[in-house]
Amino acid sequence: MKSHQKGFTLVEIAIVLVIIGLLLGGVLKGQELINSAKVKNFATDFRNIPLFIYGYQDKYKSLPGDDTAANTHVTGTNATTPSSSQGNGVINGAWNTTTQTDESYLFWQHVRLAGLAPGPTTAGAADYIPKNADGGIIGITSGTTTPITGLRGTYIVCSQGILGKFAKQLDTTMDDGNTATGSMQVMANQAANQTTAQSPIANSGTGTIIDDAQSYTVCLGF
Repeated sequence: MKSHQKGFTLVEIAIVLVIIGLLLGGVLKGQELINSAKVKNFATDFRNIPLFIYGYQDKYKSLPGDDTAANTHVTGTNATTPSSSQGNGVINGAWNTTTQTDESYLFWQHVRLAGLAPGPTTAGAADYIPKNADGGIIGITSGTTTPITGLRGTYIVCSQGILGKFAKQLDTTMDDGNTATGSMQVMANQAANQTTAQSPIANSGTGTIIDDAQSYTVCLGF
């Protein structure tokens, strides 16, 4: 008695391949949407901080973090040191400082107590320093102490721990598409209380090439 072994037809194989293709396409599209949403979150962080500054200045005619009358304007603030630096229109301190009396640290307390930004108002709280979508810290400093040589601006905002592929997308979205030039530039991640100028990392031309899988610090001058 003969046994007949039935295999797949070309039509059935074609249908399976189409289904696999659709599934792969859906996964890739989903990942693309996730990446796009993350870049938008990073961009929102950079765009919000100038609004905090302008909102505070409009309300109190002072610069958050540098406000000599902060205790009058918003109760519960810490004093900055040295007192001679207060009210000079400069946000003193490194963008990633952990010193609770630095103006760049107290900036967050002032804008939060003023109702302009979310987050804890107690200096030293575990989640006091804001984080980006990848968990890296966000900070602000004066343009006079810019962490990247050649990056200009009255104020500099930096966001740490951003993958290279997102850093390049951010620069394309918000600046000139070159991470070594313009108002947004990229540098290697550095330790806390970094204050010396660093050379920018380029994604083209001279300098170190951006690695999509490595994390970097992105800074914006405005």
